[in-house]
Amino acid sequence: MFGTMRTLSVMMELELRRLKHERTELYTRAVQPVLWIVVFGPIMGAVRAVPTGGVPYTDYITPGVLIQSTTFVSIFYGLTIVWERDSGILKKLLVTPASRYATVIGRSMASGIRAIFQALIIVPIAILIGVRFLPNALYFTSALLVIFFASGGFAAISILIASFMKTRERFMGIGQAVTFPLFFSSNALYPVEIMPHVLRELALFNPMSYVVDAVRALTVSGNLANIATDLAAIALFDAAMFFMASISFKRIIE
Repeated sequence: MFGTMRTLSVMMELELRRLKHERTELYTRAVQPVLWIVVFGPIMGAVRAVPTGGVPYTDYITPGVLIQSTTFVSIFYGLTIVWERDSGILKKLLVTPASRYATVIGRSMASGIRAIFQALIIVPIAILIGVRFLPNALYFTSALLVIFFASGGFAAISILIASFMKTRERFMGIGQAVTFPLFFSSNALYPVEIMPHVLRELALFNPMSYVVDAVRALTVSGNLANIATDLAAIALFDAAMFFMASISFKRIIE
């Protein structure tokens, strides 16, 4: 147990060191979610076509756009894994005493560090635009923890993809093919209730729906009726992805 925790802390410390020297990526990836909030939110809010339960539409989509941004960061974290494979770093990791499961969790949760910093860039901009977050520090901290742990699950997906994709170009194509369907089949931009029947069924199995619902409840709406279900779904998703990624992890260097 101590060895596993030590592996996790080392992986996260490594990611913090990278962020200290490579901040440009965080800033550039914040451009797209800011455009969603600045342009798309007010336009659709003026139409008043989407039921949001009394929450301004820009406020309503902000948690969804935030999760889309952090998920994008996590899914493309696999590019780092591909680079580490090509540079020989992964081979060195696999000969250490740390188990594959601990290594996969550590690499996945390291992406959660990057996702947190991404969120901390977007939130102040959203506040300046006029998004009204709940004035509750405990709720906001809890939302960041949800983002952190959920990002680990999405990063595990990227490790799973990286175990089958041998080049960065192929990985980038698959990464986009995963991210956008997750986003548009979730409740990030509209309630599940107004979706077509097929999409409504897909949303029930879409982990992003539960992450968005939890973060929206903790930051904007304050409706915590489904929070226990959301957290259970996120925990199940993380456990499943960690298990699958750890099984396929050795394929990355084969």
